[in-house]
Amino acid sequence: MKKVKITVIRKARYDDLIKKYENPIEHACDMEEGTVYIANGWEKPDNFCDSAWETISPFVMTLAHGGEDIYDGWMKNKKSAMISCNDGFRPVSFYIEALEEDAQ
Repeated sequence: MKKVKITVIRKARYDDLIKKYENPIEHACDMEEGTVYIANGWEKPDNFCDSAWETISPFVMTLAHGGEDIYDGWMKNKKSAMISCNDGFRPVSFYIEALEEDAQ
């Protein structure tokens, strides 16, 4: 299996939706743009959001096992994908890419 690099590309926040639909919460997300995580094969990286991992892990698994061209020509790098977590109020977009070195 290959290691997979996960980079936090963008955090969005939809205050109008939060105000209209969400119960107030104090803390939602620790992700910071530019942060890089390395998944050792299909293992969730330390300190990675559990909810985000549930969303992106199938794509990480595909890339870790050598899959490519997930979006049938959409991505410039066939060994990558752009995936967002499923938080409709403050989604985080991740660029995931297979690394050439194998996981231990």
